[in-house]
Amino acid sequence: MSLAPSAAVPRAAFNPLPLYVGLFCLLWSFAFVASKIGVTNCPPLILLTARFSLAGILILGVSALRRDVWSLSWRDTLVFAVLGIANNALYLGLAYTGMQTVSAGLSGLIVSANPVFTAVLAALLLGEQLTWRKVAGLLLGVIGVAFIAWHRMSVGTDSLHGILFTLAALASIVAGTILFKRLAPKGSLWIGNGVQNLAAGAVLLPFALTLSSVNDIVPSASLIGAFLFLTLGGSILAYLLWFHLLKVCGATAASAYHFLMPPLGMLFAWMVLGEHVEIRDLLGIVPVALGIYLVTRPATSSPRVTRLT
Repeated sequence: MSLAPSAAVPRAAFNPLPLYVGLFCLLWSFAFVASKIGVTNCPPLILLTARFSLAGILILGVSALRRDVWSLSWRDTLVFAVLGIANNALYLGLAYTGMQTVSAGLSGLIVSANPVFTAVLAALLLGEQLTWRKVAGLLLGVIGVAFIAWHRMSVGTDSLHGILFTLAALASIVAGTILFKRLAPKGSLWIGNGVQNLAAGAVLLPFALTLSSVNDIVPSASLIGAFLFLTLGGSILAYLLWFHLLKVCGATAASAYHFLMPPLGMLFAWMVLGEHVEIRDLLGIVPVALGIYLVTRPATSSPRVTRLT
């Protein structure tokens, strides 16, 4: 008597999204610490020009060795180059300049305001729905960030000059986020990231040669380590994760993860740089975490329709 093989019980598919989110947050948060180390030992424009140029060469070099097919049209190549100017050259050029007189913790705090402006612009320009739940989550995130900011400003010595540069950096990354969703470049994100980095390096090179001097570089093991982390972990891996999150989560939800940057950035800044952090700073994590949950939680699916995101 033969028995028909029983139907295999389907296993729940592994969802790598939480892993991607966690890795992105760790890389992006620690990048503020590595950046602070970098600009302390090297002029920011020289550091960024070298970082972007090397990252672009490595990415496109690996693609050439693997004989990847160039899948970008001329339009997509141009779009990625524009994104490189907004997301890399302008954002980090302004942020690094500001970080010379602003702590790593406060720099991460200001940039974390990205979701607030992105959510509003995404609703106006991209048609993303701005529900009450998202509004409540964004407000909670702002409250948590503002609580941390208030305490940091009360005990810190950060320069207004540096804060203004960091605010301009915030405007650049918001613009880059909206542009990516609006222009929606197709093709390989890997190759596109290489184009972005090369475009950013090319744009910054004349400014680095004009406004900076290699004599101001202070060679050290910490500078080399920071540079390698920023190039490999920041310009290559973190940006690939960021654009993947933009594609699968939407501009508002993906940007909401930036609310994790202030507590994580301050924690890393305290651990590595010895920057001043108190328990009151970390209390802001509670509304921030709740805000992220509200903004990123998927809408309830219909009982008959399973929505895959």
